[in-house]
Amino acid sequence: MSKVQSPKSQAEDSETTEARGSARSVTQGTEADSGLWTLDFGLKVTDLRKSFLTATGERIAVLRGVTFSVNPGESVAIMGASGAGKSTLLHLLGGLEAPDHGSIAAGDLAVEAASQSALARFRNHQVGFVFQFHHLLTDLTAAENVSLPLLVKRTNPREAARRAIQTLEEIGLGDRASHLVGNLSGGEQQRVALCRALINQPAIVLADEPTGNLDDTIGDEIARSLVKYAQKVQAVVILATHSHAVASLCNRVLTLRDGRLLSAS
Repeated sequence: MSKVQSPKSQAEDSETTEARGSARSVTQGTEADSGLWTLDFGLKVTDLRKSFLTATGERIAVLRGVTFSVNPGESVAIMGASGAGKSTLLHLLGGLEAPDHGSIAAGDLAVEAASQSALARFRNHQVGFVFQFHHLLTDLTAAENVSLPLLVKRTNPREAARRAIQTLEEIGLGDRASHLVGNLSGGEQQRVALCRALINQPAIVLADEPTGNLDDTIGDEIARSLVKYAQKVQAVVILATHSHAVASLCNRVLTLRDGRLLSAS
């Protein structure tokens, strides 16, 4: 049966069409036995370019025509020296910055052309970010930090808390759920940050040097968890790293040098 919409509702629908198209391409997947969605969209990047102005007015090219695609279920490592453009690339893919030129297709959403409101929904519903520094709220518990993305989506607080604890248990931190994150070790804090990134079951996970401050054992565990997540729900995982050991865990390795994609393996 058709639903008659008010003029206000029609205007809101018109304003958010681009984001809803992307949401449909994700949520029409099948739900796995674990309760996670099996996602069904990839990421396609075409001729991406980005430059910045220095304080002296000089323009520095950071990305100089990057083209690649990532299929659902695939994990890709981005390697390169500091300053090669890895972080900038991830920021563009997640809609945190706008490119000077080129396109980013995330399912049905043209990220580079999306409105700020559409990008906010895209980041909250479809993207999980993991950074080198955990950026947790130290006066909150581990479970409270993990539940924050759900609360932003207006999930029932009790349900958000339940899912946060379940996610922490799956990564071996169930006994730390009620601990303030300021009292956790560095490895535990980064695993809490990983749980926070995955709690919304994102279609795309962007990890910027997530193992950079960790010992090899914990770093390997974090990287394996990301690769496993991509395979389990057919998500896209892109991981920037300096570590060849971490990169080798991913399905593919792409190399950036001075803003150019030089090789893929």
